[in-house]
Amino acid sequence: MKLDLAGKTVLVTGGASGIGRSIAEAFAAEGANVLLTWYQSDAGAMETVAAIAAAGGRATETRADLTQPAEATRVVALAVETYGGLDVVVTNSGGLLRRSSVEDCPLELWQEAIAVNLTSTFLTCQAAIPHLKARRGAIVTVASLAAHDGGGAGSAHYATAKGGVLTFTRALAKELGPAGVRVNSVAPGLIGTQFHDRFSTPEGRLATVGRTPLGREGTPEDVAASVVFLASSAASFLTGEVIEVNGGQGVF
Repeated sequence: MKLDLAGKTVLVTGGASGIGRSIAEAFAAEGANVLLTWYQSDAGAMETVAAIAAAGGRATETRADLTQPAEATRVVALAVETYGGLDVVVTNSGGLLRRSSVEDCPLELWQEAIAVNLTSTFLTCQAAIPHLKARRGAIVTVASLAAHDGGGAGSAHYATAKGGVLTFTRALAKELGPAGVRVNSVAPGLIGTQFHDRFSTPEGRLATVGRTPLGREGTPEDVAASVVFLASSAASFLTGEVIEVNGGQGVF
């Protein structure tokens, strides 16, 4: 299978740790040039860039608040300036922030969840569209199993934002298809990252594994493999699709 990613330029938002880091490393391993963004984890960003360089790849990093239009525009321009163009955008930025019931959820938390998960995806894609059209590129958004099942207790704000990411993905796929730009998504389930270290209990994780046909948690590398596939020429006739990276968890 030919992935044809050597020499391509890839923007990975939220690429400093966890799933984002694995995505950045996977693209670099295929010969792509990577620009990764981060907001809080400067040390993680430096470690990711260093690891890619040590493996013979090319990567740079930049801090960015992608809920702001000017920042999204700047980041896309930086990728183009650094590597001469832009071929792939992976919108991995986002997070649960904190748990809250709907009854007690302050408006500020609701708005922030929409901003960091959905608005950042919209703004990054919007800024990148002209460059992706020029190269008939690809977008891969990162949603969540929560977009389908509503998430766990106290995560309605996050689940709603990720549901919006899926709807946006399908709408953008229709809009950009005639220009040759493909737009797909991955929706991870239980993946062993700091996200679940922070927001899930050990007992809850074990219970989820027990309901998962493949009988384990996923890894960031599991998600990265699907993202790279969707961005590559191997998926040249796929758009508007979602790969559910959850070990069969969503079957039940």
